Amino acid sequence: MDISSVTSARTPIEPDYRFTLANERTFLAWQRTSLGLMAAAVAVVQFMPELAIPGLRHVLGVGVGVMAVLTAVAGLRRWSQVDRAIRNDQPLPQASAPTFLTTGLALIGLITVVLALSATVR
Repeated sequence: MDISSVTSARTPIEPDYRFTLANERTFLAWQRTSLGLMAAAVAVVQFMPELAIPGLRHVLGVGVGVMAVLTAVAGLRRWSQVDRAIRNDQPLPQASAPTFLTTGLALIGLITVVLALSATVR
């Protein structure tokens, strides 16, 4: 192994701009999702009728708000990891954030449906 192969492996490269722009578009999609979740959190707190358990709609709103913040952070983290991998000519890292986002949103959605159905049964 010669010294030139060692230094070139550690020196970041300037990748094809299409890859960095695609990574940026993906980052912006994460941020749009986060903004949508923030709007949903406000809607839950402001427009959802009061539930049988006082303050429960605020708990749901906070849950959606937390998902919004985590989505924004996950998007930034993912953008950074992918950018680093692209510039260092490495394989892209495995994404785990979509699994957590999907699980969290499904759980909040399921709770909301159960609460909505229980409110109509009375």
